[in-house]
Amino acid sequence: MIICRLSTLLGARRIKVSDVCRATGIARATLDRYYNDKVTSFDREVLGKLCQFLQVKPGDLLVDEEVADLFGLPEAKDGGKP
Repeated sequence: MIICRLSTLLGARRIKVSDVCRATGIARATLDRYYNDKVTSFDREVLGKLCQFLQVKPGDLLVDEEVADLFGLPEAKDGGKP
């Protein structure tokens, strides 16, 4: 399963979701789904904007759950579980 690490990345940088919303133009509801790891399909435009804003690669934002466990990466707030 793919884990969206937006909450981890924003928390580490102390960035608010509302700041991301204003800076990227991404709808708050969309950001909330990414933040809470509730996304069922990933929009390339949204991913591009998030990666550009955070200055990360897609692989830093989206991680396979097994890879996260293997490398001890912090997961989303709900542990990446549905």
